[in-house]
Amino acid sequence: MFLPVSTASAAPRQAENISRGLVAVKVSNGVFISWRLLGTEQLSTSFNVYRNGTKVNAAPITNSTNLLDTAGTTSSTYTVRAVVGGVEQPASPAVRVWANNYLDVPIQAPPGGRTPDGVNYTYSANDASIGDLDGDGEYEIVLKWDPTNSKDNSQGGYTGNVYLDAYKLNGTRLWRIDLGRNIRAGAHYTQFLVYDFDGDGKAEIVCKTADGTVDGTGITIGNANADHRNANGYVLSGPEFLTVFSGQTGKALTTIDYVPPRGNVSSWGDNYGNRVDRFLAGVAYLDGVHPSIIMARGYYTRTVVVAYDWNGRALTRRWTFDSNSSTNPGTAGQGNHSLSVADVDGDGKDEIIYGALTINDNGATLYNTRLGHGDALHVGDFNPNRPGLEVFKVMEDANAPYGAAVWDAATGQILWGVRTGRDTGRGMAADIDPNHPGVEVWASGGVGLYSITGTKISNNTPSINFGIWWDGDLSRELLDDIRIDKWNYNNNTMYNLLTGSGVASNNGTKATPTLQADLIGDWREEVIWRKSDNTALRIYTTTDLTNHKIYTLMHDPVYRLSIAWQNVAYNQPPHTGFFLGSGMGPVTKPDIYVVP
Repeated sequence: MFLPVSTASAAPRQAENISRGLVAVKVSNGVFISWRLLGTEQLSTSFNVYRNGTKVNAAPITNSTNLLDTAGTTSSTYTVRAVVGGVEQPASPAVRVWANNYLDVPIQAPPGGRTPDGVNYTYSANDASIGDLDGDGEYEIVLKWDPTNSKDNSQGGYTGNVYLDAYKLNGTRLWRIDLGRNIRAGAHYTQFLVYDFDGDGKAEIVCKTADGTVDGTGITIGNANADHRNANGYVLSGPEFLTVFSGQTGKALTTIDYVPPRGNVSSWGDNYGNRVDRFLAGVAYLDGVHPSIIMARGYYTRTVVVAYDWNGRALTRRWTFDSNSSTNPGTAGQGNHSLSVADVDGDGKDEIIYGALTINDNGATLYNTRLGHGDALHVGDFNPNRPGLEVFKVMEDANAPYGAAVWDAATGQILWGVRTGRDTGRGMAADIDPNHPGVEVWASGGVGLYSITGTKISNNTPSINFGIWWDGDLSRELLDDIRIDKWNYNNNTMYNLLTGSGVASNNGTKATPTLQADLIGDWREEVIWRKSDNTALRIYTTTDLTNHKIYTLMHDPVYRLSIAWQNVAYNQPPHTGFFLGSGMGPVTKPDIYVVP
């Protein structure tokens, strides 16, 4: 029996007051122009496009938010005006035409260094996030720089410092934060959040810090001279902090002790420093209206998740979830290498899907599937024919009852699964076959391709990495390494749509982008890769026309929070809180309000 899930929130959610996001790209037969339909507008809003001050379209554009201007050139400039009730609204800021289907954002690598044991290292651009840091309605990029000697937690050895940079899309660097020698470099250590937590229209940056962290204005946090690294390069002593930084200046606005503290290292699952420093983070609307900070430690054994609110002056702890508590029996060891956030029970407030475990908006256990630890986790409206959201997850334990499973996101009821008898390391969910309603799911290790209801479609599997809405139809394309491919559901093979030029993916065999998000233009997504020489971030955008009119994905709560947690640990692709795919229902207006 399906439990009905309400989709009505108690009140509109705080959202970003982003601009039209107009982008113009030279293509072989003219200029492709694309812009946002904002979540505060009516779906009936139409648009006029102007080239060099002259209207391009004969009648207002009603059925899409893109256009091909066959008379456009690389010297053209464009604006767009919304038309509401037959009346033109003010023009968007004018944009110039990109000569290619990508934009290079210049970046500045930190200088390399030498570890105490004599190992030289340099820097590569790694994960990124986005937010409106200065309140101008346009996104800026916050980029993490990783040294070439960054380590998995299971590996000993010194690492270089980790840096966070903020860049405008024209390459202007706003600030640089040096996390210092007492923050180790690696995928599991620094989970940074970029979000407007206090509702002032400007995003903050929140992450774990330590003695010797230097903020964007040159001020040191804690003891500048302290070195807490042991002979194996681990940092298992000394204070740990949580800091909120200004997105505009990089200034440390407040610093408090990090909760939970490491305490006894061995209480987290080993005695050498692997499991004690497994961190996750996210953003959740725990009151249904305002965003809260989620910081977490541990998932193999003990799990502690802490929620904070930031009001522009101070951090207030909202609640703490601890698997050691008698109120949370059996919840140890249920976390993934990532998390997701969504209102799974329809009460307007977000829950934290922590892997096999889901934590309610009040910090209590909502449910525990007890399926254990895994790598990949996907949450969204994957089956449009049943109410509510679904979870697709893979499991690492060879003895788990399922290596891959789909469950009801509200209740944890397992809908179906596949026993693999092995560590099923990767899994993916995306609508790639219009012959089967909803998304398709697949996993590594010969699991095969399945419909969301458990019908096996093929023994062949597409790439198991990221999904991206790229071309003009409603199906999702597949992003892996520096390629975007499309699944040919007629013969169960893939064909290439785009291969990035002069770029590289991140995180070793994970082969993930710097960031994937609906950064500019209409509802389709952009992908950011680093240039191979680390001199720029290259933002690719689609130039395919589409006749589908959908609100910017950045005003969909589940999708926007997916972008906030995308950089966390083992990066996973974003999903929407509504079904976006072949045969989707009517487009509905997000229940949001924008900050000034």
